[in-house]
Amino acid sequence: MNPAPIVTFEFFPPKDSSAEKKLLGEVLEKLSLFGPEFISVTYGAGGSTREGTFSTVKSISEKLSVAVPHLSIGNDDDTKVLDLISAYKKIGIRKILALRGDAPSGFGSTKIKNTSDLNRLIRNEFGSDFEIIVAAYPEVHPDSEDLQTDISFFKEKVEAGANSAITQFFYNPDAYANYLDVMEKNNIQIPITPGIMPITNVAGLLKMSKQCKAEIPRWLQYSLADRKNSEDLNRYCIEIVTKLCEKLISLEAPGLHFYTLNRWGATTKICQNLGFATNSK
Repeated sequence: MNPAPIVTFEFFPPKDSSAEKKLLGEVLEKLSLFGPEFISVTYGAGGSTREGTFSTVKSISEKLSVAVPHLSIGNDDDTKVLDLISAYKKIGIRKILALRGDAPSGFGSTKIKNTSDLNRLIRNEFGSDFEIIVAAYPEVHPDSEDLQTDISFFKEKVEAGANSAITQFFYNPDAYANYLDVMEKNNIQIPITPGIMPITNVAGLLKMSKQCKAEIPRWLQYSLADRKNSEDLNRYCIEIVTKLCEKLISLEAPGLHFYTLNRWGATTKICQNLGFATNSK
């Protein structure tokens, strides 16, 4: 019998004190009951949430010791990136989710060009002090010309020091199964955890999927549009994502990484449906 998959969650830095109080109180309290291996915190384009990310990571780490900062290239030079990583090391952070990220418009190129360069910078300066997590794209990265190009970029990230990966969200489990098969054929052996996006706002999901080119299957779009009753829609969304997770678990996914959007309700219901144990008394 395979062990239960590891559960992890993603937050983004709260925009004000009210949102911060809710995230670090109610949301963190509810989701921490599932004993997540870590909670990652996003990093805005060009480091636009640098201070917010650091503050949120520090607060979570003080409560649970499981925070993982996202770190992207942005428009920073090597020194600024290394200073930030050193600051994370000082507060006990030992995992980094390394991304290429997006630089704000109007900024020129920097020394670091992509995630592989960021990985090498971390490894050259800090050795094995950090576990490096990278992004994976079962439906192919939107900037890749074809599958083989995407595989080459991913393999370079692994060779540059990545220990594991988390995928962009998707709703077709066959995409994940195929991706694992492709990785195996290319002798890429790091654990690849599927990213799970609970459906809480259909319009928002469609907009997000268009921006990041994550496919929403037509059958799912029609099924969502067909449910006008909000209660029926919410129930259906929980059911669909639960079934997706069950399929991924059957494919022996090493974990499930939930993109929570700083909410606890849908993620909690899905985890409960999957039978994940909680630490509640």
